[in-house]
Amino acid sequence: MPELPSPSRDPLHGVTLEMILHRLVDDYGWPLLADRVPVRCFMFDPTITSSLKFLRRTPWARTRVENLYRDLVSRSSAL
Repeated sequence: MPELPSPSRDPLHGVTLEMILHRLVDDYGWPLLADRVPVRCFMFDPTITSSLKFLRRTPWARTRVENLYRDLVSRSSAL
């Protein structure tokens, strides 16, 4: 019988960028998110739509958001 693949330990596996952004905004709010990742789309008139457009075009900002999400997930799973 073939072995079943083990579940991924990567917290980003199966999670869309939109889901990540919603979770961060729910947990931190736009002001604190803008402090942690200082980009204009989080600071001035922030929306999910404008932030997604920016993050999809800007690899360094997307990486910072994904790392922040990883930290959040690891802290909440440690509780």
